[in-house]
Amino acid sequence: MRKTHVTETPATAWLRQRGCVFTLHVYDYVEHGGAAWAARCLGLEPQAVVKTLIMQDDAARPLVVLMHGDREVSTKNLARGLGVRAVQPCTPQVAQRHSGYLVGGTSPFALRKPLPIHVEASVLELERIYINGGRRGLLLGIAPSLLSEQLQAQAVHCALSAS
Repeated sequence: MRKTHVTETPATAWLRQRGCVFTLHVYDYVEHGGAAWAARCLGLEPQAVVKTLIMQDDAARPLVVLMHGDREVSTKNLARGLGVRAVQPCTPQVAQRHSGYLVGGTSPFALRKPLPIHVEASVLELERIYINGGRRGLLLGIAPSLLSEQLQAQAVHCALSAS
C-alpha cells in the first residue's frame, strides 16, 4: 500500500483556522540539508527560504529567530538588540521541548508554548517567503506580513554580513 504525503500539521491547521493564505511546497528532506537544500529542491532563492531557530538568552529564556536561509544570526547583534548579555542556540532537545516540533521541521506557527518571535528585518522586505510548515520536508509560501500580523514578530537586525 502506498502512503500519501500528509501535509496537515498543527501549523497549517493554525493558519487555516485564522483564514491565512498560504501555499504548500513538499520536498524530500535530508538530514543537515537545511534551507539551502530545500531551496535547491524547490527552485527557490535561498534568501526567500526562512529558517526558524529556537534560541535562548543568558537567563535561559527561549525565543524564536526567523532568518534568511542563506544567512547566519549574529548572536552578538541579536543580544544587543534585545538588551540581554548573550543569546545562543538551544540544543535540539531543548528546542523541541519549547517548540513542540522536531528540529528540521520547526514552524513559528502553533508553537507548543507562546514564545517571543524576532524576524530579521530584511525578511519582511521580501515579496514572498517560504517557511517551515511544521514537518520536515514541508515549506509554506506566505506573505512576510503574516509574521507581524499573526505572530506579532518583532523586526531585528541580526544577520551576519554576507561573505
